[in-house]
Amino acid sequence: MRVDFYQLAGAPVDEVVASIAAKVVEGGERLLVVMSDENALARLDRLLWDQGETDFLAHGVAGEGEDARQPILLSTTPDPANGARNLLVADGEWREAALTFERAFHLFDEANLTEARQAWKLLSGRDGVERNYWAREDGRWTRKA
Repeated sequence: MRVDFYQLAGAPVDEVVASIAAKVVEGGERLLVVMSDENALARLDRLLWDQGETDFLAHGVAGEGEDARQPILLSTTPDPANGARNLLVADGEWREAALTFERAFHLFDEANLTEARQAWKLLSGRDGVERNYWAREDGRWTRKA
């Protein structure tokens, strides 16, 4: 299983989620996006629909119907009701349930830096877990050693 840590460093979380979600769906996969804040989840819901007339990302909010059909499912819990094998933790709060997915994206900012470091250490040396750290440089994501 692969865990990609993304340090936002000022990049808007909604835009990063939209970018990652688009790539996952383009690859033929499904994604579960988790945020504990329902207001932030509602903002993300609107953003994914408002990408423009042709660039919207089809998705649903957990519990609002037909969860299993959604290529991208937004939720407050890490329950992959859409059959996703990819989890995107958008609120910086690491969840152990992420380890049940094939791939997890962990987004964090300065407010969650300590928790992200703890999660990084927690995953160190775990069998079958590959960790990657990504930082934004000159507007592009760069994988760091």
